This record gives sequence, structure tokens and C-alpha cells, in this order.
Amino acid sequence: MSTTRDDAMRWVTAYERAWRTAGTNGLADLFAANATYVVSPWKPAISGLDAIRRFWEAGRQGADEAFAMRAEPIATEGDTAVIRVFVEYQRPTGRPWRDLWIIEFDGDGRCRHFEEWPFAPGQDDGQG
Repeated sequence: MSTTRDDAMRWVTAYERAWRTAGTNGLADLFAANATYVVSPWKPAISGLDAIRRFWEAGRQGADEAFAMRAEPIATEGDTAVIRVFVEYQRPTGRPWRDLWIIEFDGDGRCRHFEEWPFAPGQDDGQG
């Protein structure tokens, strides 16, 4: 499968819609059953759809969590897309995030590997 920028952005739109929807039933349309989900280069991959469901439920306040998100495709090559994502949380303890998402798709257009590189203001950038 050769992923286009439009394919990748349709997936990102569906991802955001699933995040804003109660429950996790929509994840089966987004992720392959054996998908891996990497939330940081320093953490082990979350493996399998059931583990991704648990991660999503633990990581969000609920379907009505207030945030604004925009995304733009940076590159596609074969079955892989790189997306730049901007998220602004509205909750009192929230902060803005800038992400790079690397998404590898299977032949059905579902994600088989998701990797994000999140950055937030005040995050240690290693510059001491």
C-alpha cells in the first residue's frame, strides 16, 4: 500500500474523532489488532489493540475533554506518514503540545505502528 497525504489526514481526522467519542470501540477501525503504540522514545511500546484501549481510557479525561487540534502532513513514503500535530488543552492544568507522529499503515489502511514524539513548553530539552 502506498499512503498518500490525503490518506494520512483522513486517518488523523478519524483518530481525533475517536478521541472525542466516549469509549474505545472506534479504535478497531484505526489500529490493527497487533498494532504497537509508542508514546515516547524512552518508554516501551504498548502492544495490541486491548492495551491501546486501556492506554486511551487512562490517558484522557473523557470524550468531552476540551482541546483544539490541528495537524499537517510532513511526508509520506510507502506505507508510512509523518504528521506534525498541534494540541492545545483547555483544562486548567493543561498545556500546549507539539508532536510528530510517525504512522505505519497496513494494507487495510489501519495503523500497525504509531510512534509519537511529544514536546511541551518547559519540557527539559537537554540544554541544561
